[in-house]
Amino acid sequence: MAITGAHALLYTSEPEQLRAVLRDVFGWDHVDAHDGWLIFALPPAELGVHPADKPSHELSLMCDDLDATVAELRAKGIELRGGGADEAPGVYKRLEEVLGYHAGSIRIVHTLQPLGVAMAGADVFDPYKD
Repeated sequence: MAITGAHALLYTSEPEQLRAVLRDVFGWDHVDAHDGWLIFALPPAELGVHPADKPSHELSLMCDDLDATVAELRAKGIELRGGGADEAPGVYKRLEEVLGYHAGSIRIVHTLQPLGVAMAGADVFDPYKD
């Protein structure tokens, strides 16, 4: 047996608007299953499973050039929020910057001061990366 694909679902109270972004802004190929119900072809993907106290879902989009992609999305009217941090070099944000962006929407109880952070290089196998 071989799994040859996956189907992901996004739930929203504004499905038409989200479909328009995926179609018009991201430019993803799609088929109309019926009456505007669009099914999108996805770019290559990966799946990570993380421990958690309760189930949750997260969607991360990847690109080759973060600055160019951010500029293109903003030019198309997309508002980007959050720290933008992932495991790609060059996109980490300082904690103070992320917390400052969210000022007024979160309450900081305590922040940890790490002793240091070590990450494997791109050419080194790291079993803890997704």
